[in-house]
Amino acid sequence: MKTWQTTLTFDSPRRGTFNITEEICRAVAQSGVTTGLCHLFIQHTSASLIITENADPSVRRDIEYWMRKNVLDGDPNYEHNYEGDDDMSGHIRTLLTETSLMVPVTSGRLNLGTWQGIFLYEHRTGRFRRKVVVTVQGE
Repeated sequence: MKTWQTTLTFDSPRRGTFNITEEICRAVAQSGVTTGLCHLFIQHTSASLIITENADPSVRRDIEYWMRKNVLDGDPNYEHNYEGDDDMSGHIRTLLTETSLMVPVTSGRLNLGTWQGIFLYEHRTGRFRRKVVVTVQGE
């Protein structure tokens, strides 16, 4: 069994979802693994990774609408607000989504469904540099 790992860096300009599928696909191709698993891990507590619809951006807008409605920025009951009104809400949003994903690798490629994409989901309103560890294992 072969194991390969790299860390990718992404700049998120604002709150929202950013398609990182192509960058992950390039990493998988570089690994040389043809059959196995790709594990992704984001090294942050106020950003996450999601697999969702890659064709219709209204899906991602609706996800953000739901988050805004249910996870309020600046809730006066939050104790943790050291970095602003979006600080604690960013942590809660991360708890509701994922910090890691596992995707099968088949014939040297991510085996995603037709309408699936991998997205970095930035939960803070500012600009941030986010790191994603990509580990590919297999034959």
